[in-house]
Formats: sequence, structure tokens, C-alpha cells
Amino acid sequence: MSQNNDKLLTPFQKKLHEIIFEADTGAGKWFDILLLWAILLSVATVMLESVESISIIYGTELRYIEWSFTVLFTLEYIARLIAIGKPLKYIFSFYGIIDFISILPTYMGLFITGTHTLSVIRSIRLLRVFRILKLVQFISEANVLLKALKASKAKIVVFLFAVLSLTFILGTLMYLIESPESGFTSIPISIYWAIVTLTTVGYGDIAPQTVLGQTLASLIMIIGYAIIAVPTGIVGAQIAKSIPYSNTQSCPQCSLEGHDDDAKYCKYCGGKL
Repeated sequence: MSQNNDKLLTPFQKKLHEIIFEADTGAGKWFDILLLWAILLSVATVMLESVESISIIYGTELRYIEWSFTVLFTLEYIARLIAIGKPLKYIFSFYGIIDFISILPTYMGLFITGTHTLSVIRSIRLLRVFRILKLVQFISEANVLLKALKASKAKIVVFLFAVLSLTFILGTLMYLIESPESGFTSIPISIYWAIVTLTTVGYGDIAPQTVLGQTLASLIMIIGYAIIAVPTGIVGAQIAKSIPYSNTQSCPQCSLEGHDDDAKYCKYCGGKL
């Protein structure tokens, strides 16, 4: 591929890109560590603010802290846009959307006023916990897991369909076996019980009373343990086939990672690495 379509980065943009997007440099590692702590502390602030006894005493201080983190993450978001040749690629990427959603609620609170909308503001501000999704970018193995899930998609869909069919059959059987007095008043309720039992959750709100019903319930519990191992095996086999990338090089044009060690051009946008 040619680099004619690439936007030439200035020395400042290149240095900024190296610090923000490259995790295998000294400056990049320090940036990631500081950003990681900022994310954790901002999430802790959101959690503390939801505790009424703490919010009453330290509500003002927590709001100042929240605004500090919001400004910090806003500057980081702007810096990421400046550091790449194709900002739109980052804006509509997964991490770009998460970055935007994580800072948006605090600013929206400035424009939504009035006592009747306080509950709405509070709900919108809860979206700040999306910041914790940014932690995924610090785990290189996340790409391997994502690829394994994508490769196993068809098998997982077939497996889920089989489990769904099984719960319908077992729930219907239990409805026929047990009486409404035992709590199995309808097929949907019986299917709900079958799902709870098959997944080994066992709320205990509904339980079979007859010997035949208890026998079927025991069988469902055993099947549940066997079923848990199936998706683990499917995904695990794909992970074993996956070859993790040994570098964390990010494309200066679109900011995406996951390139081969000897790659010279981005596999996503064709930009020169």
C-alpha cells in the first residue's frame, strides 16, 4: 500500500502519539500507569458519591474531584485526536466512544436543571462508570480473548440454541409432573425454574414436591454442571490456537493496534507504521 493517502504528522504529533498510544516506550508506560490510576480513582469517586452518608458530608469535595477528573479526561481525549492523522477513525472506534461517553454526563449536568429533572441527571451521571471499560486497553491479552470469542461465535450460538431448547423441554415436563400448588402454575414459570436449576443458581422460590419431579430436578442439576464446561472448552480451544502479538504498536493514522511484528503498514487503514 502507498503512503500517499497518509496525513503527514508533525514532530509534535509524532511525539504525542508515542507517549499516548505506544505502550512499549518509557514515556508511554508512565502515561498508561498514570492514566490507569486516574481511571481507578475516578471510578472510586463515583462509587463514594452514591453512598448517601458520604455524599452528605463530602458531596462538595467529591464534585470538585469529579470535575478535576472530567477535565483531565477531556484533555486526554483531545490529545488523542491531535496525535493521530485520522481523528474520525478514533472518534468512532470502541475506545473513542467509551472516552466520549465517560466525560459526557458531567457536562450534560450543566444544561439539565430544575428539581423535576434531578433524577434524570443522576441517572445520566451514572454513565461515568463507563470509564472502567477503558481499563481493557491496558490488558494485551484482551485482544486474544476477543478474537477467540469471534472465532467461536457460530459454535456458541448453536450451543445457546440447544440450551434454550432444553430448558423449554425440561420446563414443560416439570409443568406436567408437578401441580400448581408446588408453584408450577404455568409453562413460562416452569421454564424459569428450569433455567435457574440448569444454571445451578437455585433460588429456591419454587421446588418440586413429588418423587418424579425431584428426580427430574436432580437430573437437570447434573446436566447443568456438564453444560458449564462446554462454552469454556469452545473458547479455550480457540484461545489455544490464537497467537498473541508481541508488540503494542499503534497506527499513527487510525490508532488501532494488533499488527504483526514485521508489519510496515496498518492492516486496517493502510497507513504507514
